[in-house]
Amino acid sequence: MKNIFFAFILVAFTLVVNAQAPNLTNSTKPNATERPLDGYYKKANVLNARVTPYANLRESDVMFSKRVWREIDVRDKVNTIFASPKSRLITILTDAIQAGELTAYDASSTKDDVNGDEFSAVLNAKDAMAKFADSVVVPIFDQDGNQTGSKVEAGEFNPDSIVKFRIKEDWIFDKQRSVFEPRIVGIAPMVKISKAGQAFDEQPAFWVYFPEARHLLVTKAAVNRTNDLAGLSYDDIFMKRIFSSYVVKESNPDDLRIKDYAIGIDKLFESDRVKKALMDFEHDLWSY
Repeated sequence: MKNIFFAFILVAFTLVVNAQAPNLTNSTKPNATERPLDGYYKKANVLNARVTPYANLRESDVMFSKRVWREIDVRDKVNTIFASPKSRLITILTDAIQAGELTAYDASSTKDDVNGDEFSAVLNAKDAMAKFADSVVVPIFDQDGNQTGSKVEAGEFNPDSIVKFRIKEDWIFDKQRSVFEPRIVGIAPMVKISKAGQAFDEQPAFWVYFPEARHLLVTKAAVNRTNDLAGLSYDDIFMKRIFSSYVVKESNPDDLRIKDYAIGIDKLFESDRVKKALMDFEHDLWSY
């Protein structure tokens, strides 16, 4: 009886070992207990990446600071990576919010937060996703199939409908390190608001705090059009500024957006003026 028991244990152990053993015979038949590797090597550089922290910054070391709001249009050829079906930025953000890995902040204007971008109110996942879907009227029927009324519900979210992202960032000159650099504060997907059949300008659906999002974005690979092994994450895209954008607002005493005092092509000229002013500031710091 004891010999039969040990023989049973040996057979079971052999089956487990064989099930977990690699394909040393180069057999073309996949192992039923494991998912086959999609390729000939395991891509783990981005998955195991860690955030490179910013250099420490003290208020006394900041000689100059300018806050700028800019927008990224994913329809721009340079920005198509943000809308790639393999790795959409909006899908990465919404999946993380619904999984509780990322916090969404309300973009609504309040008395204490006029612009709605100071991360003052937290949105739960359901309310955050409701910002994307247009409202639809759903009929209500009774047991006999007769319509007794209707109700308004949120429609389905289409990730392809998000074509713009707004970025809030600070341009800071650190005299301790003699470095003039931008530091992104927040990211917001833009949605087009329509009420009573009237369409309004695109507005932020919610804000995501970028320093918090970096820990997520650093593990999400960005698609490269020329090299599948570029090894760039979304954190690299933002930190290395590998995107095209235009300025929609700079900090000013009247809290005006560019579109509040410029129209038509003048808005683009004003956006370029703000960009050039930042470059000129850095250039004028040094003597050549």
